[in-house]
Amino acid sequence: MALEGGLRSGLQPYLDSLRQELRAPNATLLSVLLALLAVALTLLVWKLIQGRKSSRRTVLLVGLCDSGKTLLFVRLLTGTYRNTQTSITDSSAVYRVSNDKGSSVTLVDLPGHESLRLQFLEKFKATARAIVFVVDSVAFQREVKDVAEFLYQVLTDCTVLKNTLPLLIACNKQDITMAKSAKLIQQQLEKELNTLRVTRSAAPSTLDGSASSGTAQLGKKGKEFDFSQLPMKVELVECSARGSKAEEGSADIEDLEKWLARIA
Repeated sequence: MALEGGLRSGLQPYLDSLRQELRAPNATLLSVLLALLAVALTLLVWKLIQGRKSSRRTVLLVGLCDSGKTLLFVRLLTGTYRNTQTSITDSSAVYRVSNDKGSSVTLVDLPGHESLRLQFLEKFKATARAIVFVVDSVAFQREVKDVAEFLYQVLTDCTVLKNTLPLLIACNKQDITMAKSAKLIQQQLEKELNTLRVTRSAAPSTLDGSASSGTAQLGKKGKEFDFSQLPMKVELVECSARGSKAEEGSADIEDLEKWLARIA
């Protein structure tokens, strides 16, 4: 009995240690399970984001009146020249891009009139995959404030920011001698947008906060604005929907077509 009791007392520490090991979770196994769970959640979130993005197949063509949006729309779809008129409603059509995937998007030409453009942007922005902002490079110097005003409204729209819609500024009518370059247009737009940001932030808001409803801060506070501060990628290209020979020749829209192929 004494021997049995001695053995039991001698083994007791080992028995207690074994019980603790059995009760305690295995640290290595727990780490592996947590890692697998993290990977699964990451894949699930990625799939949800990709699913939402893939469901947005619309590319919006926006800009002021007479910027050449509708002719760009026609050239992309048909490759031909056509006399156009100021649009008062939207036009849409499926456009098959030139890439290995054989992807397609729906191009939507939105009216550029001041009283209509925001109304139609509101209608289509939730389904947009990307935005092409068309600028008249010839009239740009006298229209810069109006162009910047509309671009500011697009860039501070909460839906546009939330979906981080890629935005291309298409500097159109480059076939005309007096056309401004994409580099100059970028510099002037960034300057005007910075001025707008300062004046808008200094303006008093309405009592119900409706003045800021649906809009967000443009760029980074305390810094001169430039497009690199935005969550979405903003690019500029030079193009000509008319082309150097108008209806007799082809349009110079190769860079625009390449951009559409990338974002499709």
